[in-house]
Amino acid sequence: MKALTPARIGVSRSGTRPLTSELLTFRWDHASSVDAVQSEVSSALLAEMGWLIADSRAETKDMYLKRPQLGRVLKPDSMQELLAKCQQGRQVQIVVSDGLSANSIEANMRDLYPALLDSLRLRGLSAGTTIYVNRGRVGCMDAIGDLLNPECLVLLIGERPGLVTAESLSAYMCYKPRTGRTDSDRMVISNIHRGGTPAMEAGAYIGGILEEILKQRTSGIDFK
Repeated sequence: MKALTPARIGVSRSGTRPLTSELLTFRWDHASSVDAVQSEVSSALLAEMGWLIADSRAETKDMYLKRPQLGRVLKPDSMQELLAKCQQGRQVQIVVSDGLSANSIEANMRDLYPALLDSLRLRGLSAGTTIYVNRGRVGCMDAIGDLLNPECLVLLIGERPGLVTAESLSAYMCYKPRTGRTDSDRMVISNIHRGGTPAMEAGAYIGGILEEILKQRTSGIDFK
């Protein structure tokens, strides 16, 4: 069973204490999770992807963790740059953010992002300039929706890391995101990583969901 799952099962013990190997594995996984939260997406990857970079109002990682509301709004200069450089009213707006795991962006986006773009092209859907938000929260999709008025928006964001993986990504989708939207208005595909839903497969699947959101003109609990 241990060979079939990354979950921590069958932990061996000597008396009441875990074996040294088990303890070291636990500490390694915990350290990897901490590193994922504290790390930043490399400038090399951002340059390679060519995304337009914006900043949330959480100016430091510590501020981001302690004041989550700051990750939901953009800095004024970033808002002005998006208005100047991004197209208004596109069918799909793609947003990427490190969230709580920069490692998830590094591990998945080279496969997921091209697959998503191909999926949108095959379906004849127009996408705006892709935006990368430093230290973003899920709510930043509403702030960007207010600025750019897309028909739907997908946010690819790093998940909170656990002891199984520190590279898991989520895709949040919303029809006409605006300030005041709630979690019930959004849809999510989670556990995108090499031990869950493969990144390339997820990219193709997300395109299909976005197409259906546009057809139904809704998302979240009203989506059928």
